[in-house]
Amino acid sequence: MRTALLARCTRTLGGVSLAAVLTLGGAGLATADGPGDTERATVSSSSQDGAHDYWTSERMQQARPAAELAPSGEEVSADVEVGTPTTIPGQKAAQPAQKGASEGKSKPEQNAAAAQDTVGKVFFTQGGQDYVCSGNAVASGNGSTVATAGHCVNDAGTWATNWVFVPGYDHGTAPYGTWAATDLVSTDQWVQQEDISYDVAFATVVPESGAGTLESVVGTTGIAFNQARGQHYTAYGYPAASPFDGESLESCTGTAFDDTFGGTMSQGIDCDMTGGSSGGPWFLDDGAQNSVNSFGYTTQSNVMYGPYFGEDAQDAYAEAAAL
Repeated sequence: MRTALLARCTRTLGGVSLAAVLTLGGAGLATADGPGDTERATVSSSSQDGAHDYWTSERMQQARPAAELAPSGEEVSADVEVGTPTTIPGQKAAQPAQKGASEGKSKPEQNAAAAQDTVGKVFFTQGGQDYVCSGNAVASGNGSTVATAGHCVNDAGTWATNWVFVPGYDHGTAPYGTWAATDLVSTDQWVQQEDISYDVAFATVVPESGAGTLESVVGTTGIAFNQARGQHYTAYGYPAASPFDGESLESCTGTAFDDTFGGTMSQGIDCDMTGGSSGGPWFLDDGAQNSVNSFGYTTQSNVMYGPYFGEDAQDAYAEAAAL
């Protein structure tokens, strides 16, 4: 049975909430409860600079898929890399891995078939180990918002450090540079309970040098919430676990179905992507993002699950997009 790498962050001490004032590990991360069911970590300027400097080509190559960042043994494991399963009581083993139809506007060319520039790799540090996920630039008021999975920003209540987004990553190249997180936002259900059905997060980012927005450099895609279930999707990501090597963008297509296998609120599609693809976008046929790669089951091969983008995911997006 797998156990979480990091203990849960203590939320109270002597009856006084620490959420609004806690600074984690001296790493420049100030955490606070957001509006509704969201939580946010703000990254200091010095830590942003440090993240840019930290990610050498060698470290990017050595970063692991985030399969080890799993909830405790009584919950579903996050990520899609094959590994030691954990279980939900009474459920099967799982492996790590219409309020607002669409938010923002996407450039005409940035649709599910031509999203290579908006999709990229996410690199971060958790518990002294470097990890890799995937992400996508989505339309927002600030023009610099990235969608990814919750377990790609927070593990057992502890926020990731050295968090950067590398749009358009391809075989070791970063054609648009690295973009460091200024804020990380996720759902309260993920941060507090590691509820896999709410495994979604958003980051606001800044470039390594100069000014400008992520949208002005690579464009963005639309994002949609509270849509009908069972739609057709195209999913993207950078799977790094065998048989993939994480060096190129891969994709899957399929019609979503409910998780009758494990009983989560997530939807599944037929997909053979592995660890490292976590956080990669699911696009509707109209080009709007409507989920992220989240997890799979060891005993159900070639199926990827992603969280339903309902009001909680929309609240997390709205907070990040307004920063």
